[in-house]
Order: sequence, then structure tokens, then C-alpha cells
Amino acid sequence: MTEPVRLSKKLAEQLPCSRREAELYIEGGWVLVDGEVVDEPHFRVQHQTVSLKPGAQAKPLPPVTLLLNKPAGYRSGEGDNPALALITPESLAAEDRSGLTLLKRHFARLTPGLPLETDAEGLMVYTQDWQVVRLMTEDAATLEQEYTVAFEGELTPEGLKLLNHGLVFDGWPLPAAKVSRASDTRLRFALKDSQPGQIAWMCEQVGLEVTAMKRLRIGRLSLGGLPTGQWRYLLGYERF
Repeated sequence: MTEPVRLSKKLAEQLPCSRREAELYIEGGWVLVDGEVVDEPHFRVQHQTVSLKPGAQAKPLPPVTLLLNKPAGYRSGEGDNPALALITPESLAAEDRSGLTLLKRHFARLTPGLPLETDAEGLMVYTQDWQVVRLMTEDAATLEQEYTVAFEGELTPEGLKLLNHGLVFDGWPLPAAKVSRASDTRLRFALKDSQPGQIAWMCEQVGLEVTAMKRLRIGRLSLGGLPTGQWRYLLGYERF
């Protein structure tokens, strides 16, 4: 009886091609085993039918960037209850229009962008793209972030004016922000270079207590209708 072999070895012998080329075909989602995509080179095959999709290319996968609507209570980085654990094949939003084949390698080596507080919900970015990583770190101060903030307390006209400009945080004058009423109990913040805890602190300075916070936008990229706890791929034409 023939022993099972690695899919990459089977494909390399069948085409024929180099083992590395076979791995690139497999990792790129181009290989079918009995009609189903298998993207793991070490997957074992024996008598199954192995074939390539039309147009298959033995090229390294381009990096992906994923957008998650983080629920409150999840950490945006490492630690207990990480939001990254929510990014699974099952939580891919039905509204995703990328056309990409979902691959296991899309979940590897994801770096979180601009942190979002554990108690906050809303737009989070996870990426494999070094250019996006640099934008979210070195160039973060250029990106405007927009939030809705639910509060308790009485906001006076003077307090609203102070939220827009004039507060000093950790010894540094805060740059001007755009803060407006969204309703009697909600504010809309648009600000750059926001630090964790800054919005809650700003609200405390004018006698308000933050009860909920949601990030709606980073730069030009908005949360849109992405459901809470679900994610989608960043589209090729979308820019921060």
C-alpha cells in the first residue's frame, strides 16, 4: 500500500516543478484536493485527486490587512482576551467584497495598528504589510481618528469649547480637536495622535464620565456597516 506523502511533494512530482514552487502554489490557494482548496504544504495525501486551479501562479502571497469591529472587553494587543482571537474563518463578514480566497497564512504574523482601549469598541486594524505598520506607528500623528462617546453629566458650552482646545494632558498642551454633540448624551470626537485614556481624561476635565466609546474611523477609512465581532479584508483601492 502506498504511504501518504506531503502535498507539496505530490504536486512537485505530478506537475513537475520544484518543491518550493509547489509550496507557493499550495500556500496561494491554487491547489485542489478532491475538488477542495488545501493551502497547507504539509497536508498528507494518498489516493486523492490533486489539481491546480486555472491561472495558478507560483508567487509569494502579498501581505493582507484585516479590519475588525472590536467589541468592548477585548484587548487590541497581547494579553488576556485578545481581539485577535476573534479573527477566524467563521467571523469573516458577509459584506467582504475582496474576492480573496481565505487562507491560513492570512492569519499569520498580524500586527495590530493604533491601539484601542479594552473598554472601547470599533475599528481595529491588523496587518502583515510593513507599509501599513509604519503608517500606524511612525506616521500615526497624521491620522485623524473619529469616535462617538457616550457620557453622563452636564456639558456646558464652556466645557464643549474646552474639549475642542485648551486642555493640557500629561504636561503637554493637546492639539485642537473637533468635538461636537451627537445627541444629549453622546459626543463626536475627531482628533489626531490620540493616546490611550486621553478621551476619558478630557471628558473628566469638564465634569463628564464616559460610559461607552466607539471608534468609527481611522484616516479616510471608516467602520461602515461591519458587524460587531466580524472582520473583512482591506480592499486594494482603500487608503488610510
